[in-house]
Amino acid sequence: MKRSAWRYLWTARDVRRKLLITVGLLVLYRFVAHVPIPGVDRELLAQLMAGGGASGTLVGILDMLSGGTVSNFSVLAMGVYPYITAQIILQLAVPIIPALQRRMEDDPREGQKWMEKWTYILAVPMAALQAVGQIRIFGGLAGGQIIKNFGFSGANLIPSLAIVISMTAGTMFAIWLGELISEYGIRNQGLSLLIFAGIVARIPTNFARLMSDQQNRWFILAFIIGLTTLIIFAIVFVQQGQRNVPVMYPGRRVGNRMSMPVKGTLPLRVNMAGMIPLIFAQSLLAFPAILASFFTDSQVAWVANIAQGIQTTFSGTGFWYYMFYFTMVVGFTFFYTDVLFAQQNYGENLKRAGAQIPGVSRGQPTQRYLTKVLRRITFPGAFFLGVVAIIPYLVSLVLPLGRNTGVLLISSAGLLIVVGVVRDTFFTIDAELKLHGYDDTLLVR
Repeated sequence: MKRSAWRYLWTARDVRRKLLITVGLLVLYRFVAHVPIPGVDRELLAQLMAGGGASGTLVGILDMLSGGTVSNFSVLAMGVYPYITAQIILQLAVPIIPALQRRMEDDPREGQKWMEKWTYILAVPMAALQAVGQIRIFGGLAGGQIIKNFGFSGANLIPSLAIVISMTAGTMFAIWLGELISEYGIRNQGLSLLIFAGIVARIPTNFARLMSDQQNRWFILAFIIGLTTLIIFAIVFVQQGQRNVPVMYPGRRVGNRMSMPVKGTLPLRVNMAGMIPLIFAQSLLAFPAILASFFTDSQVAWVANIAQGIQTTFSGTGFWYYMFYFTMVVGFTFFYTDVLFAQQNYGENLKRAGAQIPGVSRGQPTQRYLTKVLRRITFPGAFFLGVVAIIPYLVSLVLPLGRNTGVLLISSAGLLIVVGVVRDTFFTIDAELKLHGYDDTLLVR
């Protein structure tokens, strides 16, 4: 009979060591996530987190992306989000700036090292800017100062700079932990696991909040469980979807004989962009509110009114906000997929390997053909991500969740992260077991 290689998960010494390192670093991350920033008004923050409407939705989104650290407003209140933003900016800049594109094409390995170095460098100012914007926008949404006496003038200058530096250092510390997990723990899953740990850690709190509703708690609980199951099924179905493009690889010479060409396939995923379009759309939609937060206290009345209107419009509720959100997610899915696929340059790579798609010329015609096919199969993936993004709004039209909207948020956008991380981690561990000689098709007599 067939026995699974996963029964060797604890007996495989190298795999066990990597799992223990990963769990230990995640525990350390969650411990540091509770280290508070000095001067935070806990009562005002609790009111903001518990409140519904635009402010509650925006805070919930930021809390999810930061890995659940915004609710504590700790030194890790921004999580690894600035690093992800810097990474996206550089990836999108490569096809736009010819010098960067040539650097990546001439020597892909050195280009990747250059990209990683500048992602770390760009993450520092991004973290500092987001720290200031996050403090100000939270204060504007809560109607008071989240951090007392925060400002860059007079006696408040040094304490405020210390707070911004502490939050920036917290972000870089979280990035460092993620890199340690990727290097010494589960490979290439560090940053994803940090966000995953934060989302999972919030589930008991959100469940307790859901059950605190004495009127409709059982009905809402049953509805959310059913909706969660449906979303998980849809995520797995879409994430596993791919189009296998037939490819003919040249035969190999063995002595004086030439083997026949080999038939193969090139898999093109339905959702190559993953969670990136949702994160990018949320960051751009939050950016006007962050900018407007700097002008809400303006002495000019019309400037303050416009700033407050922008802050309300882009704070996470309403028909037009979710229409913008849906449109941007769909658009960014196509855009990011095109950029990512162009960087991989399958046309030239297949040409160098001597491979060819039947009926398609090598080189640029192959790249154009594959791009055309990818855009067609990307449409259902983009539409799916857009629907996932606006599920909280769609459900709120038929089901009054009130202050329990945050639970539904985890069931949609956050659940996409959780399912994706669990899926990738499963395949990574399975590959590690096979690498160490534990075959999942081991025949035991």
